Amino acid sequence: MKTLKKITTSGLLLFAITTVFSCVDEPKQKQIELIAHAHSTFELKKDNTVQIALLLDTSNSMDGLINQAKSQLWDIVNEFSLAKYGNDARPNLQIALYQYGNDNLSADEGYIQQVLGFSSDLDEISEKLFSLTTNGGEEYCGKVLQTSLAQLPWNKNPDLLRMIFIAGNEPFDQGRFNYKTALTNANEKDVVINTIFCGSYELGINTNWKNGATLTGGEYMAIDHNKEVVHINTPYDEIIIKLNSKLNKTYISYGSLGKTKIIAQEVQDNNALAMQEAVAIKRAVSKSSRLYNNKKWDLVDAYDDAEFEISSVAKDELPEELQSKSENEIKEYVELKKNEREEIQKEIKEYNSKRLAYIAENQKSNSSGELENAMIQAIKKQAASKNYNWD
Repeated sequence: MKTLKKITTSGLLLFAITTVFSCVDEPKQKQIELIAHAHSTFELKKDNTVQIALLLDTSNSMDGLINQAKSQLWDIVNEFSLAKYGNDARPNLQIALYQYGNDNLSADEGYIQQVLGFSSDLDEISEKLFSLTTNGGEEYCGKVLQTSLAQLPWNKNPDLLRMIFIAGNEPFDQGRFNYKTALTNANEKDVVINTIFCGSYELGINTNWKNGATLTGGEYMAIDHNKEVVHINTPYDEIIIKLNSKLNKTYISYGSLGKTKIIAQEVQDNNALAMQEAVAIKRAVSKSSRLYNNKKWDLVDAYDDAEFEISSVAKDELPEELQSKSENEIKEYVELKKNEREEIQKEIKEYNSKRLAYIAENQKSNSSGELENAMIQAIKKQAASKNYNWD
């Protein structure tokens, strides 16, 4: 089955081009255009990855913003896990993280730091968010925008979605670097800038935050970054948390990353639970989605990859209990854990549907987080222009 998947994937583009050349009645220029379209379609299906960079102000007044980012990451992931491209393709997600405006950062670098390059490792993204602390400083929006545009490996496929969310509360034009130069570069790379002002809507307009978004076709939003999100307890919360513990037992670590990453998984579970039980539940839901993939260190996720072979893993890179087993025995064990995981993930999704219905019935007003709402609305609006949908 795995060999068949490999042949099917690698042969798709050749089949498309052969089909084009079979249209002998078409003019040569038309054939070239059809080939280009076939190549673009193939590339999009092969690596349909949405890229989002978060640029967060970590100066003294931004503790509320950082806490919202830590707790609402999972809402954004869960919403995005439902996205489709066209009729059936499911896009991947990469997130990068920058902090700016913090006195602990280098003045020579403009008080800017790349905390994480583009990553689809949800545990790593959570870890980096929880590593952020605040301290007073100078907030240079133009400089951090330009830095992220220059440093990150932005995809060049025009059909893919590339977005920056920058959040802060100082004037957008603060600093020597002209923010309009960064916006020009964003337009050249087809990266949409969305600005989130932490304060009143009018003040954000008067300090150029709206201008910072509209010049790239992005969204300007103002939020109360200190808003306390009210979570409604449901009869399904404890069930989901217990299922999450069972889910963790289906992971089979391997390779040089295995031992540290399986510990990191538990650490991020604990970080979420320490914030609020509701955050831990949302993280558990994310872990039951297609976006929580750990094929670099987990045998179950790796085994689902058409390019992976069990035989490529050295015996001493396997868990101790598998090192004495034959390849077939290892495969049987992996299949067993895979089936267990799929059943647990199914249960988590079912109980979460009941949980969401309970919340919708019992909440008196919108209890969603400010940052979460702002980002999801912008993502959906801009995704629609590139044929993504949530149907």
